[in-house]
Amino acid sequence: MESSRAKGAEAEAYALKYLQQHGLILITQNFYSRFGEIDLIMRDKESLVFVEVRARKKSISDGIESISISKQRKLVKAANYYLVKLGRDIACRFDAFIIDGQGNFQWLKNIIVL
Repeated sequence: MESSRAKGAEAEAYALKYLQQHGLILITQNFYSRFGEIDLIMRDKESLVFVEVRARKKSISDGIESISISKQRKLVKAANYYLVKLGRDIACRFDAFIIDGQGNFQWLKNIIVL
C-alpha cells in the first residue's frame, strides 16, 4: 500500500508536468516557511502562481473541500513571506490542482481572492 506522502509526491509530479505542458514555468517546489508549505510556485507569463496540489481517493469535490479557510490563510501567509523574501511586488494568484482516485483531475485558477 502506497503511503500518503508517496501519493502526494506522485500527484505533485503529475500536476507539475501538466502545468508545464500548459506554459507555466517552475520556480520552486515544496517551499517551506514557518507559515506553511506551498507545493508549487510557478510563473505564468508575468504572474507568480502558488499551487496547492491535492490527491483524494474519492472525488475532486473532496479535494476542493479539503482546502479549508485555515489552509487558505496559511497559503496566503506563506506566499506573502515568499514575496517579501523575493523583494519584489509582482502579480500573483492561487491555483489548486486536484486529482481523484480514478486519475481524474481539475486545475482550478484563482481559488483565493484577496
